[in-house]
Amino acid sequence: MHASIKTVAFRGIDTIPVEVQVHLANGLPAMAIVGLADKAVAESRERVRAALASIGLALPPKRIAINLAPADVVKEGAHFDLPIALGLLVAIGSVPRDALDGTLVLGELSLHGGIEPVSGVLPAAMAAVAAGLDLVCPGACGSEAAWASDLGIIAAPDLMSLLNHLRGHQHVPAPRPELLPAAHAAPDMADLKGQETARRVLEIAAAGAHNLLMVGPPGAGKSMLAARLPGLLPPLTPREALDVTMLHSVAGTLPAGGLIQTRPFRDPHHSASMAALVGGGARARPGEISLAHGGVLFLDELAEFAKPVLDALRQPLETGQVVVARANHHVTYPARFQLVAAMNPCRCGYLGDPSRACARAPECGRTYCARVSGPMLDRFDMIIEVPEVSGQLLLDRTPGEPTGAVLRRVATARDFAAASRPRQDPAKAEAFDDPTTQMSDEARRLIELAIEKQSLSARGFHRVLRVARSIADLEGHPQIERQHLAEALAYRAMPLLA
Repeated sequence: MHASIKTVAFRGIDTIPVEVQVHLANGLPAMAIVGLADKAVAESRERVRAALASIGLALPPKRIAINLAPADVVKEGAHFDLPIALGLLVAIGSVPRDALDGTLVLGELSLHGGIEPVSGVLPAAMAAVAAGLDLVCPGACGSEAAWASDLGIIAAPDLMSLLNHLRGHQHVPAPRPELLPAAHAAPDMADLKGQETARRVLEIAAAGAHNLLMVGPPGAGKSMLAARLPGLLPPLTPREALDVTMLHSVAGTLPAGGLIQTRPFRDPHHSASMAALVGGGARARPGEISLAHGGVLFLDELAEFAKPVLDALRQPLETGQVVVARANHHVTYPARFQLVAAMNPCRCGYLGDPSRACARAPECGRTYCARVSGPMLDRFDMIIEVPEVSGQLLLDRTPGEPTGAVLRRVATARDFAAASRPRQDPAKAEAFDDPTTQMSDEARRLIELAIEKQSLSARGFHRVLRVARSIADLEGHPQIERQHLAEALAYRAMPLLA
């Protein structure tokens, strides 16, 4: 007696087809799972045995061999429970042999026969659509799988319901695609006091997806500014929403199924390890930079991060993806995010303040800022100083400009950019190699002078042009004028990090 059930193994957000082959033979009663199964898969024996017993079924006293083919691919995760259990039930005749033909199965079993949610259901559903298969998955993941169109889905809450459905005794209703509950509204820009330059820079950063570093004393409002950036960004496109949802599905951080609609905002602590930030670990899971894909990664206390961890961000910032290479894994995750960072000018935090600066100034500032490498700093489009807010401004009860007004200007600038440069990706520096990007003669002379005086690298040159282009978009100018370029260069001056 034998049976085979289709399922998948995961490599990042990609899937590898796996066939669960079940064979029953005479001999001493035993169950063996082969095919490079990890600990979680090997433990399926006990979960499957207990789940079947809970619904009144017992395995026959035979020698059971379960092969996960292809045998040279590592199989990880508890989602192999359900295909193993269904393969056994087909082999012993409890489920019609043709009931699962053309169906991909994944799910974890509880000891009482429930089908528990697993990570990676949306990528598995997309793989099923590509292969022309239907899908059997946990009931709690049905709304997530339903976002893959043209797919027949059986999302059963427990093993008994699934068996009755397959036998024709019960109907499990098809799930409907659902949206995740709306996140809390982003903090309003009206809450900010003063910081007019920082407000302006935040608007430019939102208009052109620019990386931003804010340097200033403690309590100046750097974290408040960063928290308000997501509220200025446009909603995710349908393609971006699927990509972001698949990443969070694979990472196991997708709450209660559904589709993510809001741009991610990730703010890891400065003690985060390289595996946590970039990705890795025993199963090569996505890191914070991938979970921030399509959104914002905020690194507070930038200089307190380990230097190797920060330098590991340099390549993903350029390529928009990260390759996690381990002995048993070689996984590529998307990682196109907007980097916003904040740091103090020195360890005591008050460099440049004559009333509070420490006795080691300015050497303390140079030593502290040297913890962030030059190549890393070169990847920031704008580096600004965020000064301390005066007591008079703090006591002023006049509200600042609200997020809605700034968002309208940002949306207008992005629409203008899309209409004038429809084939360009504003998140890529090389977008400005296109000949449709024009500069006035005065702007050209200014950038030539800046290249000489500020020793701009080729990357710095392109990033200054990107910022100037965003400033021009905000004003509705078809070409970069001298004043746009001068403002962009001012944000590149790095006054406290020189």
